[in-house]
Amino acid sequence: MLYEHIKQTTRNLRWNTTSAEKKLWRYLRRKQLNGRKFLRQHAIVYESIGDEHFFYVPDFYCFKENIAIELDGEIHKFNKRRDERRDEILKNMGIKILRFKNEDLEDINSVLLKIIAEFVE
Repeated sequence: MLYEHIKQTTRNLRWNTTSAEKKLWRYLRRKQLNGRKFLRQHAIVYESIGDEHFFYVPDFYCFKENIAIELDGEIHKFNKRRDERRDEILKNMGIKILRFKNEDLEDINSVLLKIIAEFVE
């Protein structure tokens, strides 16, 4: 995909945020979680051939910690193989993947503590 298309894709994802993403974003934005900056729906390019780029867009990404956070709603029940492939590629890039089910956010403090536990101090 061309860079301009990647930008439009991520913009569309940010405009169509799920309620679970909105909930977690309230705690991650503006460096609220231990001073770590998280990006929402940020494209991570894993391969480029000329002007063509191949990428994944995790729900949230922290450069400093190299952590991608994915919130798994209903759609992920049908995309397990795709998610596994995506996780494999990102892990090979040195990115740690944290997955939470939308229901996990009912105990938001537990989710936040699990994220913080992955930070390198």
